[in-house]
Amino acid sequence: MDGPVSNKSSVARRGRPAREVVYERLHVQVQELRDRLGGLPSPLEAEGIWRGIWHEEAHHSTALEGNTLVLRQVERLLEQGLAIGNKELREYMEVRGYANAADWVYSHGLEPGGWAAAEPITLTDLRHVHRLAIAPVWDVAPHPQATPREGPGSFREHDIEPFPGGMQPPPWPEVRASIDGWIGETRLLNSVSALEFPETLARLHARFEQIHPFLDGNGRTGRLVLNLLLVRLGYPPAIINKRERTRYLNALRRADAGDYGPLGEQLARAVLDNLYRFIVPAVAGPSRMVPLQVLATEALSADALRVAAARGRLKAARGADGTWRSSRVWVEEYARGRSRRGRASD
Repeated sequence: MDGPVSNKSSVARRGRPAREVVYERLHVQVQELRDRLGGLPSPLEAEGIWRGIWHEEAHHSTALEGNTLVLRQVERLLEQGLAIGNKELREYMEVRGYANAADWVYSHGLEPGGWAAAEPITLTDLRHVHRLAIAPVWDVAPHPQATPREGPGSFREHDIEPFPGGMQPPPWPEVRASIDGWIGETRLLNSVSALEFPETLARLHARFEQIHPFLDGNGRTGRLVLNLLLVRLGYPPAIINKRERTRYLNALRRADAGDYGPLGEQLARAVLDNLYRFIVPAVAGPSRMVPLQVLATEALSADALRVAAARGRLKAARGADGTWRSSRVWVEEYARGRSRRGRASD
């Protein structure tokens, strides 16, 4: 079988780094997370960062499917159990179910126990994630065509209409064999190179959606098991922002046609975003050198810090991957000097 990396060259667009640069950056910075910062913290060690990711994932992933709750409503629902607003009960239960499943994914992804050592994901994992995500909404709004054997955690016994791009999910009697094959393919993630990893992940994510094993909830479940795979391999989870829905759907259609590059790049960027926003700030001490994106503030953007580093005004070092790194201490020192220079010019 040919390697999963797209043979189409990727060119930097509008100042964004080329796809291969993103993949290399992901590899280098996840390696730094493991080697210098001790890897992903457990949910008990750093509850706050996982709470932030939990809120955002439950909001954005359900919004991709049409849920209209805003982030503030999601946070109140998950933290206080308050259903604020006048949305349909189904929408609150979608978010509640997704959050239940994501909470399980984070805890069992990082501390899976011996039973999960043989494979990155098991059939039991998959069924359980679907059951957690779908059961609350199923209780108030079950799928109108479901038989008693097609509830949460059970595979479909209906055939699925072709997708808008023409891709046809397999007939329902083939679902179990297709999923068994998919689970076997997830082992590839342990052996591919750094540049192959994002597009191997993209191919697996797209293949799950192509199989469409459940009657309902395949998109939500697919993103949950994607993140289960990521955290079990030591990567931060990926959150596809609701603003990127069109790009995400287009990337899935490209993947249906065998081009995994756009989806691989989108997933890599999503993982890096969580690394910069949530993980590294929580585990790096004030003197630890980290990428400038981690150190950016409202007053000092990452671009401003890069300019200061390049001009020698901010103590920083540029790595072989092209990423500038500095520390919180040095950025604060630079900010104080900048403030003094500003006052002196008044």
